[in-house]
Amino acid sequence: MEIRSAAVIGAGVMGSGIAAHIANAGIPVFLLDIVPQDVKDGRGNDRSVVARTAIEKMLKTDPAPFMHKKNARLVTPGNIDDDLEKLATVDWIVEAVVENPAVKSDLYARLDKVRKPGSIVSSNTSTIPLKNLIEGQSDRFAQDFLITHFFNPPRYMRLLEVVSGPATRAEAVTSLSTFADKRLGKGVVQCKDRPGFIANRIGTYWIQAAINEAMDLGLTVEEADAVVGRPMGIPKTGVFGLVDLVGLDLMPYVSRSLLKTLPPGDPYRDIYREPELFTRMIAEGYTGRKGKGGFYRMNKSGGARVKEAVDLQTGQYRPAGKPSLDSVAAAKGGLRKLVEHPDKGGTYARRVLVGLLSYAAGLVPEIADDITGVDQAMRLGYNWKFGPFELIDQLGADWLADALRAEGKAVPALLETASGKTFYRTENGKLQFLTTEGGYADLVRPEGVLLLSDIKRAGKPIARNASASLWDIGDGVACLEFTGKMNALDSDVMALIRKAAGMIGDGKGDWKALVVHNEGDNFSVGVNLGLALFAVNIALWPQVEQTVQEGQETYKALKYAPFPVVAAPSGMALGGGCEILLHCAAVQAHAETYMGLVEVGVGVIPGWGGCKEMLTRATLNKKRPGGPMPPIAQTFETISLAKVAKSADEARDLMFLRPTDGITMNRDRLLADAKAKALALAADYKPPEPVKLRLPGPTARAALDLAVEGFQLQGKATPHDVTVSSALASVLSGGDTDITVELDEDELLELERTAFMRLVRNSNTVARIEHMLTTGKPLRN
Repeated sequence: MEIRSAAVIGAGVMGSGIAAHIANAGIPVFLLDIVPQDVKDGRGNDRSVVARTAIEKMLKTDPAPFMHKKNARLVTPGNIDDDLEKLATVDWIVEAVVENPAVKSDLYARLDKVRKPGSIVSSNTSTIPLKNLIEGQSDRFAQDFLITHFFNPPRYMRLLEVVSGPATRAEAVTSLSTFADKRLGKGVVQCKDRPGFIANRIGTYWIQAAINEAMDLGLTVEEADAVVGRPMGIPKTGVFGLVDLVGLDLMPYVSRSLLKTLPPGDPYRDIYREPELFTRMIAEGYTGRKGKGGFYRMNKSGGARVKEAVDLQTGQYRPAGKPSLDSVAAAKGGLRKLVEHPDKGGTYARRVLVGLLSYAAGLVPEIADDITGVDQAMRLGYNWKFGPFELIDQLGADWLADALRAEGKAVPALLETASGKTFYRTENGKLQFLTTEGGYADLVRPEGVLLLSDIKRAGKPIARNASASLWDIGDGVACLEFTGKMNALDSDVMALIRKAAGMIGDGKGDWKALVVHNEGDNFSVGVNLGLALFAVNIALWPQVEQTVQEGQETYKALKYAPFPVVAAPSGMALGGGCEILLHCAAVQAHAETYMGLVEVGVGVIPGWGGCKEMLTRATLNKKRPGGPMPPIAQTFETISLAKVAKSADEARDLMFLRPTDGITMNRDRLLADAKAKALALAADYKPPEPVKLRLPGPTARAALDLAVEGFQLQGKATPHDVTVSSALASVLSGGDTDITVELDEDELLELERTAFMRLVRNSNTVARIEHMLTTGKPLRN
């Protein structure tokens, strides 16, 4: 069954977020909640005010639940008293009401009377077993019912845990899982009907263990987060920062709910605590970021904002410090270096990991048939870089077993099975995992998934250098991968692009197309600023200009290549990373791609053709107002304000993406979609025709300069902003040209290059570059 419409019941933070993300997939969705008592009493007339208010709130929320504000139009507010019958038309109903079995049971009975036959009903519960939810319901309802456990916020967290029961139709599970995968972009993990399912079962244990050990060992919250954060491949929030993020008041609720259903003897029962400090913090409103603060808070001192942290022993706030632990530094040499370090950070890491990883090992196959589902759930649900069994491989299964024996603890059966082995291995170019029986099985990707990591595992690159690699992804398509830090761009990247172009030739031989893609957190943050600053500081002006011209020529060659070049970005694509996308024949972007030309933040303008391409797109836009000035003004605003699209959908509004460019919701499917697009284009590909522009020249520049001066008078632009904007205005207006002269791309590129070189010699630009490298933030000088 294809899901074409949906409904969510429960307009709280989670329910409304689920509705928003269904709308992000282009699916119309009803959002229903109760009729408030004051409305029933006649003190209001909007019976759907709860759902309507939730939608309005989401339009103001940051980070935004909607990928584009227009998606809110797909969400129809309603209430369960008046609008339940409307659900007779929908294919999928999500229940996201309060975690009260009686409330859910009553709602299910009402839904079963109005829903259409074969429609799927799911609960977003994270604490109530499925067998309890369907108790007393009809057989028909049980066949169409399952659990779909989203993680908050639903747009950004990729994990979806799906739990089915013995009576659930296989078609219902398949239909919903496929929809969640392809349309919602979720990593779907099939879970067993066990307490906490997978991610929260292990995640709750991890949080409790990490908090307990920090308090027992006398660590500060900053020290604890420094150890259990990045050194373990866990987000830098660590554990205390994570609790602040989700809400300290939520933790006792989750823990108590879990304790109600956990089997006797579960190790979590042995470590559960409710420290008096935490109880007091919750009572006083210190529940985390949503409250007055949590383990961390921002406070004002002497007119400045100061970050403070709670002292775990006294409960008093103090200025937060930057922890200095030798064990954290040692972790750069591997996880074993961390846990074997003699300082308190090493002891802490060892205690947390030994308990956590043995707990995870003891839960397979109880909560999942194999280890892959457990690792995927923790990577996607908690943003861990490595799942528990990948962490065990880093430490060694035998090392962990010996550590448990040394502490007099039982060794889980699966860990005994792994003796002398690893949980993952590569065999004949294929990734394999250890089964519960002790053998190895291939990790099989879903149909339509192509990962560059699998390509890399199976062979060697066609070519590589210090900053990029070129891979054969099959069917005559090559893939260019950036490999530098943050995928920054430099001359090595340009050299490999040119080499790839020479290899593919006219696209009529063995090679047909090129895809530009990588699996880093970010596609590219632009030029390597460290190298640029080095060249600027020693006044290597010819080298700087050569780098700019090299980038311009390389990107232009990509644009006019006789074969299609398709970019497949995800995450940030900024500066030069955005400019390469602008020059590709097509882009297949992950939905969570954040594109922008942000060069003004470091005191320059786009120098690799970004100004030229954005101006050309604005000029050729058939929807623009008439006259030469609107496209110039539009491009000037986009670049001078360093606008960044907060989704691929928004990138279309800003013209970073064209209407013909594609969007892929599931990142795992991005490379396959881009390859398919490249092959489709290659069938009869012809490069675009060159475009010439007529620009107004000094008159347009004067108008733009006047506008910037107005912003400066209002305090919205700094002196160097004015300098940079003036240079940008000169380029976009065509320099000293007039409307009767046609300018080709090379002339526009020369204007870009000249303006860039003038700005990069400015001491204020150098200060901006240095500040960005030091702090990661723009300098307002």
